[in-house]
Amino acid sequence: MKTTEIEFAQVKNIFSMTCRVEVKIHTNPEVIWALLNDAKGFSRWNSTVTGIDGEIREGEKIRIHVPGTDRTFTPKVSGVVANRRMTWSDGVVPIFRGSRNFELRPRDGGSTDFIMEERFDGLVFAMIKNKLPDFRPIFKSYAMDLKREAERISSID
Repeated sequence: MKTTEIEFAQVKNIFSMTCRVEVKIHTNPEVIWALLNDAKGFSRWNSTVTGIDGEIREGEKIRIHVPGTDRTFTPKVSGVVANRRMTWSDGVVPIFRGSRNFELRPRDGGSTDFIMEERFDGLVFAMIKNKLPDFRPIFKSYAMDLKREAERISSID
């Protein structure tokens, strides 16, 4: 992967869809993790979120507000391993479930690969999949916003 390249992939079938974005960020996982876990400051750097209510920590439900809609997403935070990974998930299996995984992979030289993967699945997915937005620009913006802010913070230190 090139240093500024953002990779996006999407796989869709009848009952599920997985979207994945990956980018190399020139800082350590701790800087990125701090941004990903600061609910109050999230909308300051992330153009795909207008606000998050609650605390981003194991077992908590958060409320995510996004631009252009009055809908509020209420995922539960789980699988938290500090500076490495966490999952935000909502819904009921087998009806409909969305699960977003965040992963940080340290690299030699002090940089970190950021991977965000979201999977939607369930019986209802088959009926609504054509009404879902194009996730490519949303995911790319999310990753680029995070990269920009994490590298900005690192340049100050």
